[in-house]
Amino acid sequence: MFLGLISSHNTKNQSLNAEPPKKVKESPIYAVDFTSTVFTPSTTTQMPKSGIKARSKRKIQPKVIKGVKPVSPPLESTLTNSFDVKDSQVYIFYTTLTGSSQRVAQAMYNKLDSMEEIKLTPKLLSLDDDVDDLEEFFMKTPENDDGSKNIYVLVLPSYEMDSPMDYFLEHLQDTYQDFRVDKYPLSKLAGFAVLGLGDSESWGGKKFCYQSKAADRWLGKLGGRRLFPIGQICMKYQGEPKTNEWIQGFAEMLLDKEPIYLDTNEDIDDSDMEDGTKDNESDDTLVDVEDMGDMMRSSSGSGTTTKGLRGETVSSSSSGPLPAKEMVSKNSPTYKSLTKQGYTIVGSHSGVKICRWTKSALRGRGSCYKFAFYGIRSHLCMETTPSLACSNKCVFCWRHGTNPVAKSNWRWEVDQPEVVLEGALEGHYKKIKQLRGVPGVQLDRFQEAFTVKHCALSLVGEPIFYPHINEFVLMLHAKHISSFLVCNAQHPDHLAKLSKVTQLYVSIDAPTKTDLKKVDRPLNSDFWERLMLCLDILRTVQRHQRTVFRLTLVKGFNMNDIESYADMVERACPSQIEIKGATFCGSSSANGNPLTMQNIPFYDECRLFVEDLCKELQSRGLDYEIAAEHAHSCCILMAHTRFKKEGKWYTHIDYPKFFSLLESGDEFTDIDYVLETPEWAYYGSEEAGFNPEDTKFDRKAEKLKKRLEREKNGDVDPIMINNTAE
Repeated sequence: MFLGLISSHNTKNQSLNAEPPKKVKESPIYAVDFTSTVFTPSTTTQMPKSGIKARSKRKIQPKVIKGVKPVSPPLESTLTNSFDVKDSQVYIFYTTLTGSSQRVAQAMYNKLDSMEEIKLTPKLLSLDDDVDDLEEFFMKTPENDDGSKNIYVLVLPSYEMDSPMDYFLEHLQDTYQDFRVDKYPLSKLAGFAVLGLGDSESWGGKKFCYQSKAADRWLGKLGGRRLFPIGQICMKYQGEPKTNEWIQGFAEMLLDKEPIYLDTNEDIDDSDMEDGTKDNESDDTLVDVEDMGDMMRSSSGSGTTTKGLRGETVSSSSSGPLPAKEMVSKNSPTYKSLTKQGYTIVGSHSGVKICRWTKSALRGRGSCYKFAFYGIRSHLCMETTPSLACSNKCVFCWRHGTNPVAKSNWRWEVDQPEVVLEGALEGHYKKIKQLRGVPGVQLDRFQEAFTVKHCALSLVGEPIFYPHINEFVLMLHAKHISSFLVCNAQHPDHLAKLSKVTQLYVSIDAPTKTDLKKVDRPLNSDFWERLMLCLDILRTVQRHQRTVFRLTLVKGFNMNDIESYADMVERACPSQIEIKGATFCGSSSANGNPLTMQNIPFYDECRLFVEDLCKELQSRGLDYEIAAEHAHSCCILMAHTRFKKEGKWYTHIDYPKFFSLLESGDEFTDIDYVLETPEWAYYGSEEAGFNPEDTKFDRKAEKLKKRLEREKNGDVDPIMINNTAE
């Protein structure tokens, strides 16, 4: 019994010390009897939570793998920053069947070997015999003990038969298309140049030097830098003299320290629009020169000074003259903005820039409308201005208002005209030299470009505003450089005093006062009166000049009032009328540019405008007809019928005769120095103003063609790879 009590007591104590039993939660998962047809749960079944945080789904995106392309330095940078071209090791490669290429390659070797400035002895190698493995040179590049870079010169013939050249070209193409190989293996070279030999009589057209052109193209695609334009020489008719000329030009290039425009991209921009600042780039840091003048007067008095031709300082007020300022100083935001856009600033108020049509003409892809209308070859033309300041802020201006502005008085230092001209020519030729590495540049045109024959005084700003514009024009004529001066009809005093020019343009941007204010946004409050006075000056004082109205059509701004345009033509009686559709170069919030692509007229709209204007002029008894067109520039020319003789147009200019008449001292008019207009430039012609001797380049079609070639060869770039979980 005692033991029983103890046992009972222990059991009780255990029950007191033990934890209370946990309440068992009823499982929400029911055991289901699948043999029964009736089952009604009391609650909704819920799956138990695992306690693990749900993983968010990551959006799977394709991984893009691209080859790293060599970055070309800016246009103004030099190739000699890290090495000197003449200190490079030159390899001269050739392949030959008849011995011509070997003789030319030997002549190249002898020329370079005889030059004391060349540090390393050139190496002459036959692609047929001396090069056992093409990969050693054209997939890799030889390493030199002194660390110098290599230059490849290839002297290549073209044969319409199986030859070692076929294997060489196949190697270059296979290397480019092989995804296992660095896409730009020749980027380590200092550069390359190709001299092609052929027979233009037997294998003319596309087959002339076609293999050397293919080699030039593939070397560029493999990352090589083109140092000199490809030579294409007919050995039957040009032979040794022409090859020696190319060799001499290449040798001079090695010693030239001017920068080279390095571009390994075959698809160079071919648009009408000039290179400029980005659309969203703010110009808030720029201060208009006119406002700077007001700021100075408010703080230091109202006196201003200018520097005369001889450097003398002239004060315009006795209340405390201010020192003359530079229009564009080198440390100003304006200078940085313009140089960024490709300008070379000459002195303190002038500029020069290469037109995109100059590049096009150098490559044989056509000149601008001035060639179709007036016979100006673009690669012989220099575009410059002696005054970067303008009295308007046109909505269609390429510069987006980044250039200086001025009303009617010159208030800065004045550079002498000889300084402006010498600086402009130097800057122009420097930019031409930089283009020698651009793909497709033709050697003959490249050499011709170093003798400027024409000067377009337009670019940006107001050239006629320059105080010594007459002296400047006389200096151009002394060098037998024709002068094409553009003014915006806001400086009648300067226009009345203008001496003889080859052709005088006046911009007529709108037919009414309201529209002109909206389009040109002039600074002068009496802008309309100034325009009307300039029209009267054209009809009277400057009647001896060859004058041209320039109309830039902007849809929604100035294309409606045909009758008012006719009134202005009737008032000024210009020799000719240019009508051109505006080019879209982006909107700019910084200067209030409101244009969009909707404001750019189609060519058919420009044609309709011109035809309506012509009908209106003829209905008034004015003798104007549509003469020529350049469809690629969206530009059409109307001319007075005195430029039409026996059914043929004579809008082209006889430049030698112009200079002969000018130097004779006799009076002459616009009709005394004309030449016949070629029929391919006529309005309505099949060529639509494009010279049939040039090669028409359709950028969109070429891009499509290259894309189809890549797809055909399986060389799709960039490669898209599905980036799965890693």
